[in-house]
Amino acid sequence: MSKRELMDQVVKEILECRKCDLWKSRRNPVPGEGSLDAKIMFIGEAPGYWEDIKGRPFVGAAGKLLDKLLAGIGLSREEVFIGNILKCRPPGNRDPQPEEVYACTPYLDRQIRIIKPKIIVTLGRHASAYIFSKAGIPFSGISKVHGKVYSAEVLDLDVTLVPMYHPAVALYNARLKSALEEDFRILAVQLEE
Repeated sequence: MSKRELMDQVVKEILECRKCDLWKSRRNPVPGEGSLDAKIMFIGEAPGYWEDIKGRPFVGAAGKLLDKLLAGIGLSREEVFIGNILKCRPPGNRDPQPEEVYACTPYLDRQIRIIKPKIIVTLGRHASAYIFSKAGIPFSGISKVHGKVYSAEVLDLDVTLVPMYHPAVALYNARLKSALEEDFRILAVQLEE
């Protein structure tokens, strides 16, 4: 099967998914979007209010910031793939529960295997903790690892792992916004290698 057929199958399963209770309160699942040949895959936490309404990742204020940060290093959304740990919005944007992560991440794992990115950028602590666990790297909190570059094996793929703060926190904290901008400059260097 082609990458497109494989991804279409994953998306179909996400649309029909009932593995946890989040489907009961969501409007639209958010499977993720972007290039299936992306060199870079961004992984966030879970859909928020606007993502739930539109069924697309990072379309609210955090998404506008992400678009700006991408443009700042010469990338567009169409060139990357953007996904989330959870495909459905947790009520009130609460943190993902362990059982929800357990139920939902097999979809993300399949997406990673389909895309085979060279670089995985994790946005926020939940995405970072999950991907670090897949890579067998101890995770000590996003503030300790953000902006560092790791060579890792994730799902039998050799990847460069770049954890970053989530764009949503940067909207409310100028210090974290400048840290996120610096992390994107580090990502730009990785793209040149």
